Formats: sequence, C-alpha cells, structure tokens
Amino acid sequence: MRQSGPLTWPLRQHGHVVRSESRRLRIGAGGADDQLRSLLDWLRHEDGLRGRVQAQRAPVAQGEMGGALDALVVAVGSGGVGAILANCVSTWIAQRRSDVRITLTTEDGRTLEVDAKGVDPQALTRDIERLLTRQEAGGDSG
Repeated sequence: MRQSGPLTWPLRQHGHVVRSESRRLRIGAGGADDQLRSLLDWLRHEDGLRGRVQAQRAPVAQGEMGGALDALVVAVGSGGVGAILANCVSTWIAQRRSDVRITLTTEDGRTLEVDAKGVDPQALTRDIERLLTRQEAGGDSG
C-alpha cells in the first residue's frame, strides 16, 4: 500500500453529516468519470450499502456546466459493511471488460491501488478487508 497524506471530506446521508465514528473510504479512478459512475450505480444497488455511498464532484472549472465525478465516498463501520463493500468492488472489477484502475484511500491516507487486469476477486476482497481492518485498528499492524 502506498502512503499519502490524510483526507478529509464531509459525508452526508439523508441531509445529515454521518456520525464521526463512521469511517470513510474514498474510491477514485484517476479521472475515469464513466468508471466511477458505473461503480456508483453498482454500489447503490447493494442493500447493505444503501445510503452509505456518495458521489464526490470535482470543483467546477470556468466555462463548465458542472464538475466531473471525482471520487466515491463510502461510509464503512460496524455490521460487516466493509466485507459487503469488498465483495461488491471485487465483483464489479471482475466484470469489467476494459482496463480499470481504482484507488481506495482510507481517512488516514493509506491507499490500495487495484488494476483490473488479471485481478483475483478473492484476493482483492481480502486486501480491501485488510485495508479496512487496519483503519479500524488505527494503524499499521502488519
């Protein structure tokens, strides 16, 4: 995993800021707006993630009508949400026909970069769960 600086962003659910004990995971696709839209649609159809996924838009540049989709923010916490997210992302990536590269970033700045070429869905699920478990533990435990 690559280390980078901490990220902060407000996450709203039904018009309210999600409680501070909720952990958030940012999913980016290096400017691939169409890939993020596809993943957003996929995640929003998963009952266990309903209301936990939010689109994050890039700032609107001069002359643009609206900002492009920059990332997805997912509220993960107790109740197995991390495992549901890991399984969903793994299945979504395994079904992509084109080159897909996504980056998952925890609030403390740890990242997991995933390239869809030859990805092992089970290994990816374990890697995402490990990333989230380390975030929950509050540090680098392994």
